[in-house]
Amino acid sequence: MRNNQPEAAGSRESQAAYWEREGASKTFTHPVNMTWLGQHLRPDARILDYGCGYGRVAALLHERGYDVVGVDPAAAMIEKARGLCPELSFRQIEPPGVPFDDGSFDAVLLFAVLTCIPADDDQRAVVDELRRVVWPGGLVYISDYWLQSDQRNRERYDRYVGQYRTYGVFEVSEGVAVRHHDREWIASLLSPWEQVAAADIRVTTMNGNEALGFQWLGRKPLDG
Repeated sequence: MRNNQPEAAGSRESQAAYWEREGASKTFTHPVNMTWLGQHLRPDARILDYGCGYGRVAALLHERGYDVVGVDPAAAMIEKARGLCPELSFRQIEPPGVPFDDGSFDAVLLFAVLTCIPADDDQRAVVDELRRVVWPGGLVYISDYWLQSDQRNRERYDRYVGQYRTYGVFEVSEGVAVRHHDREWIASLLSPWEQVAAADIRVTTMNGNEALGFQWLGRKPLDG
């Protein structure tokens, strides 16, 4: 059974407070597969980086010539992003909504964002909103974490499954809930999109641990 309204450290208020307090001090490392993007996007494509953090991915895309807009719920993140990349556009948002018209973007990115959203319904709301702002035929590019098989993570999943009722949601020492994902759930979440490419990756988490992740590129159907 899944609980779509996690409590305590998994509440929206707690999540928001954590990213305002701790987020700007973290380092994110998910790689960007520029080959994927180059194969499926125009050189001047307009891209929305949802959950842009301090602007690392947006800056990499800007260097390649893409027209990038970054959005994030945390004011501290947006402030840091603007300081590091003053030439780019960054906006603070109230999730899941973004202040853009339907079909405004050629592609949307979610890099290590789903892991910060413990609840099923909240993840669906974000993916649905991003689907709205991508034109038919546009792309979604997701990078995130699978369930881990090591003992440390299995113990964390078991410890918190009774509280959150979703295997893979757990709390870290800073007092925030995060999520690792099973493949069935990701397939269900992304079912409205047509898969273009997918790969498993090794990535370092924001707390410095190596983990198994995935990257997924999908296309919004032309009749979607």
